Amino acid sequence: MHSTLEQVFGYPQFRPGQEATIGAVLAGRSAAAIFPTGSGKSLCYQLPSLLLPHLTLVVSPLLALMQDQLAFLKRHGIAAASIDSAQSRDEASEAMARARSGELKVLMVSVERLKNERFRNFLEQVSISLLVVDEAHCISEWGHNFRPDYLKLPDYQRQFNIPQALLLTATATPKVIADMQAKFAIAADDVVTTGFYRPNLNLLVEPVRSDDKRGRLLQWLGERPGQSSIVYVTLQRTAEQVAGYLSEHGIKAEAYHAGLPHDQREAIQQRFMGGQSDCIVATIAFGMGIDKSDIRNVVHFDLPKSIENYSQEIGRAGRDGQPSDCLVLANRDSLNILENFVYGDTPELSGIRCVLDELKATARDEQWEFLLGPLADQSNIRQLPLKTLLVQLELRRLIAPRYAYYAEYRFKCLTEPQALLEHFEGERRDFVSAIIQTSSLARTWATVNFDEMYRQYRAEGSRVVKALDYFQEKGWIELESKQMTEVYNVLEADFDSQALSVELHANFTQHEETEISRIHAMLGLFATDRCLGYRLAEYFGDKNAPRQCGHCSVCHGQVAHLPEPPSLPPLGDKNFEALCANFIHRHEQHTGNVPSAERLTRFLCGISVPLFTKLKARQILGYAALQAYPYAEVRRWSQAHL
Repeated sequence: MHSTLEQVFGYPQFRPGQEATIGAVLAGRSAAAIFPTGSGKSLCYQLPSLLLPHLTLVVSPLLALMQDQLAFLKRHGIAAASIDSAQSRDEASEAMARARSGELKVLMVSVERLKNERFRNFLEQVSISLLVVDEAHCISEWGHNFRPDYLKLPDYQRQFNIPQALLLTATATPKVIADMQAKFAIAADDVVTTGFYRPNLNLLVEPVRSDDKRGRLLQWLGERPGQSSIVYVTLQRTAEQVAGYLSEHGIKAEAYHAGLPHDQREAIQQRFMGGQSDCIVATIAFGMGIDKSDIRNVVHFDLPKSIENYSQEIGRAGRDGQPSDCLVLANRDSLNILENFVYGDTPELSGIRCVLDELKATARDEQWEFLLGPLADQSNIRQLPLKTLLVQLELRRLIAPRYAYYAEYRFKCLTEPQALLEHFEGERRDFVSAIIQTSSLARTWATVNFDEMYRQYRAEGSRVVKALDYFQEKGWIELESKQMTEVYNVLEADFDSQALSVELHANFTQHEETEISRIHAMLGLFATDRCLGYRLAEYFGDKNAPRQCGHCSVCHGQVAHLPEPPSLPPLGDKNFEALCANFIHRHEQHTGNVPSAERLTRFLCGISVPLFTKLKARQILGYAALQAYPYAEVRRWSQAHL
């Protein structure tokens, strides 16, 4: 273990927690490493992967994290590969062949890859020594970045006979740690935590009115010229506005958010990493996989989503161990908007019932095929909560995923069709000719007609897709695919739709309450009169941090009394008819029903759901008119008027 550390990785000694974690893994036990951001969690699987007999399978939630870790492994001469959505079929096949032959030591995949039946079949043919779950807090419904597909990982560990698991995370509360530990049967002694206190981070909370935030931010960054800084905001448009404001006032700042094209985001990130840009104003889309050691300032212009998010985001500062400032410009003004994000992810009971009825209707075929987008529209459930719902149905053994495929393929010939046919003879030539004949041509693009290919030629869709992929590899056609179709086996369709939809809805409501209490815990932290460093460490169960860090705003004698939001006119004074009549009328026209109080509340609070796109709800008078009010209050007001 020690000689590998020095010879392969070039480190003279382990960092805190690494030796205990690696020792447990090499002794054949499952373990969890809960270390602060940037303190060397990855080594806890990288080193054992060289000493274990078989493959180490790493499940990671983000492409950026995978690419960074792959580059590191390759630099150190460790045979590693990933299978991800950005690859061609050939690249994925090559990675699988290297894993089968035993050449690969590490294979990295996204959790969604495990939904693919073909990939699961491949895993059953490969000996795996260790399952590594990166960002493991995603497995817990009590965790802050809950990912529904993570819930199935303990099942997969059993299914693929993987003898042990290693869980890695930087942000897990005692409740989340207990949940992770139970799901993977990890002994208490093999949960290694190194403490959350970072002595070089100065945690500062400053109460600032919304109107004064931009000026204060400019002043703050102006006092730190040329320092590498990240400013976090909630909304994409805020990122653009704040970056524009800073740039106008002489600070080299760029906006970064999920609404920008991928290549533009990459370029912004590269400029920041290379020091050509001092300041990034970002939504939480930025930062995962960012390993820049000299970030001196992290400013929360808007409130973070939770203490966990706050901890993760400030964890990007001062990785070189030098003093760094983490400032929150705090007030309660955006509190209702933060809460509204949470309420928007809870499906309506009628939507859950709609999905269950859809499942029952297809049960005769023992297979359930659907397009995620249209099912989200039909049930009026956003896609992420809809995926959570599907995982809940899997965990109840009602359905099992088989694979996903694109429902629509179209191609453009880059050579004459006749020249394409001349590459083939006999039955194959007839098959290729049938693809060309049955596809409907519109100017230059031809759309494949799978039904007609099956009717005329008895050709399965998979054979047609394989042929098209081959033509594209050869450079004979340009191929496009869209409309992802999910295919599940129906294991059990004899269930009570009404009772199950009530039970599932209660689960979502409970999760909603957890998320809301998480927001209030964060406000409690920022308004505390006790040392911020100690309070933050305590939240994550670390009792060893100093009770007085001496370098946070509270230790400096500045307790943050967060200003109350501007007082709002009482809801009782609002005109229900004026705000809601147009929406109710259009809703009745489209659906034949009066909207429920829940749906009306979402309209008034500006929380988008699939139906609102169809209704063009954003253009209706009253949309988001009450977004500054607490959701629960608007819901009570709506119920009273319906």
